[in-house]
Amino acid sequence: MSGQTSHGVPAVIVQYYKYPRHRHWRHEMVRLGEDEHGVWLGAPVGTRIQKGDEPSKAWDTPFVQLIARDRWWTAIFNHGHRVETYVDVTTVASWPSEDRVEMVDLDLDVIRLEDGTVYIDDEDEFEEHRISLAYPPRMADTARSTAARLVLDLERGTAPFDGSADRWLQLVAT
Repeated sequence: MSGQTSHGVPAVIVQYYKYPRHRHWRHEMVRLGEDEHGVWLGAPVGTRIQKGDEPSKAWDTPFVQLIARDRWWTAIFNHGHRVETYVDVTTVASWPSEDRVEMVDLDLDVIRLEDGTVYIDDEDEFEEHRISLAYPPRMADTARSTAARLVLDLERGTAPFDGSADRWLQLVAT
């Protein structure tokens, strides 16, 4: 699952872990480009996603993912889906190679629905893991403050949550 796509476009493995480093979500995406917000990756219909050791499954709608620079989050943007924007609060992404990006998922998710509703999801999971997995205090504090800031950014439509993803979505929706 790496190298190039069937169309010769550079492929990137996106690997999420759960703290401290247990395999979580993994998917292969197409590198679309970069802008002031970070690296944009695309997933056309049929992109295979895998959770841990479960069998992979094909995703039924196209989406793009933003790997923001030096931020404690990654974001997925959809069109024509009930969940318009899904932001995972994570550790800062690292790129061990050009074709692989990794980060630790810190449970908290900030979601914007297509009707504009914004909320934080999985706060109970975060609290449970903060204790059972012994999240370092600084990491837990940063995750909480990042989620709070993301709620404001999504509600206000602050870049990149202002339609910046639309041009990238057009590349995978066709």
